[in-house]
Amino acid sequence: MSTMERQAHGTDESVNVLVSRASQQISELVREEMQLARVEMTEKGKRYGKGGGLFGAAGLLGFLTAQALVATCIVALALVLPVWAAALVVTAVLAAAAAVAALAGKRQITEAGTPAPEQTIDSVKADVAEIKEKAHR
Repeated sequence: MSTMERQAHGTDESVNVLVSRASQQISELVREEMQLARVEMTEKGKRYGKGGGLFGAAGLLGFLTAQALVATCIVALALVLPVWAAALVVTAVLAAAAAVAALAGKRQITEAGTPAPEQTIDSVKADVAEIKEKAHR
């Protein structure tokens, strides 16, 4: 085997080793990015669950508010004295509780952001850009 053949053979082995390493590293990178996406989606799912639960509570309290308002109107028409005033106070308290729950639910949904795993997408884009940059060298 001549010197040129040995150098070419050595270069082929080096290229094979580099390609093998790159393939392994890309595989690891994809697995890590998938794990990051899974964690991010779990966190967002929890926020959406809390927000949905709070909106459900707001709906229930709103329904009770409507019932209390109806009762207030009935009592107000039946009696023109203090019973309706008490019913009106209960209605106002239920309405305030519904408003607080609705605002808390809205805040949870807003904090969760879009359902896409944004951090993972940004990370993958950065990884692809770096791989392209290194491939052009």
